[in-house]
Amino acid sequence: QVQLVESGGGLVQAGGSLRLSCAASGRTFSSLSMGWFRQAPGKEREFVAAISWSGGSTKYADSVKGRFTISRDNAKNTVYLEMNSLKPEDTAVYYCAARSGPLTTNNARYDSWGQGTQVTVSS
Repeated sequence: QVQLVESGGGLVQAGGSLRLSCAASGRTFSSLSMGWFRQAPGKEREFVAAISWSGGSTKYADSVKGRFTISRDNAKNTVYLEMNSLKPEDTAVYYCAARSGPLTTNNARYDSWGQGTQVTVSS
């Protein structure tokens, strides 16, 4: 299994930006597909973005397309989520996740999860 540690969350005003990072250890990071998910209070965890092991393929939720960018640096064992034009509805705990195999939007197919980082967007 891989250990994942997220960072970069915080409080930001609407229209602002944040960059989340997720550092991985314990397995060959470059062989893993990575995803970002989020969970707002009282809501189910939802898919945000995912990236293939090489970085050559990405997927985004419609709600973040054009505003968020997922990327990875395999030399640093880190995946990033650049979030721009943030909205109050982006407020949630953001989790990164890892899996062996193709990238997917299905959170049940990820077998390693970080502890999450809080993102709060004020209006």
